[in-house]
Amino acid sequence: MADLKAVQEADVRQRPQASIKLFWKELSAVVKIGIVNSNLITTFAGMWLAFYFTGERFLENLHIVFFTLFGAALVIAGSCSINNFIDRDIDQHMERTKTRPTVTGTMEPRRVLWLGVTLVAIGTMSLLMTTVTAAIVGLIGVVTYVFLYTLWSKRNYTLNTVVGSISGAVPPVIGWTAVDSDFHIVPLILFLIMFLWQPPHFLALAMKRCEEYRAAGIPMLPVVHGFEMTKRQIIVWVACLLPLPFYLFSLGIPFLIVATVLNVGWLLLGLWGLKMKDDIKWAKLMFVYSLNYLTILFVAMVIATIW
Repeated sequence: MADLKAVQEADVRQRPQASIKLFWKELSAVVKIGIVNSNLITTFAGMWLAFYFTGERFLENLHIVFFTLFGAALVIAGSCSINNFIDRDIDQHMERTKTRPTVTGTMEPRRVLWLGVTLVAIGTMSLLMTTVTAAIVGLIGVVTYVFLYTLWSKRNYTLNTVVGSISGAVPPVIGWTAVDSDFHIVPLILFLIMFLWQPPHFLALAMKRCEEYRAAGIPMLPVVHGFEMTKRQIIVWVACLLPLPFYLFSLGIPFLIVATVLNVGWLLLGLWGLKMKDDIKWAKLMFVYSLNYLTILFVAMVIATIW
């Protein structure tokens, strides 16, 4: 009896911990924590470069750093939550999304929607603590992602990837405008880099998940026009990235070398795909390369200003 009682007491103690762990797991899935984290890298890079080019000191502006990163994280997380609410009918047809709480029913859809709206509202108020421009740029990202991408283009046009790239290119601009609201060529180039990076990244993913998108009725390019056209378009998008680092020449020769090597390497890998017979294997390589490309490039921008 004593042993049974001890087991029961231990079980009671573990239940709250298990519940909290499950809650955070489901919350992370709803807000797409991976997307939030990757976008915060580009947000930070944009903000860091703004400090560098305007001559402001990072440590003297930690309040701006906090409100920028906190606000951007919540705006992105809120947008993803609303996206999950809207897409719950098609997510059930895809292997990578069918376990989301909005599909399994472990989180009530209405609560997910209100969570998204609340996060966007709080995030916008946080960005307003920096500059009005940063808050407006953040809302542009929300409107583009929720309305132009999720509600309109995603289910109707193969250009959905291009439309979605607008919102994905906003984070570094949020970071910059939180420090400096005036026009500058650097945030424009950061926006273009992010905008051009996303189509080859997501088209490679679409090739990997082609049958899932087909089952969900989403008109991704490889679903509608096949792999060959998708591969050609990926190569064109990657090629468009080649000249952009040279507009950031003030970051120094080492950065230009790193950026150019990354671009040329990605282009060569893309061209290799024209001869490679295993399209899915090539798509996986392109997808992994794109993830490493983004991280290395934006970290290199920060490191270049420290030297």
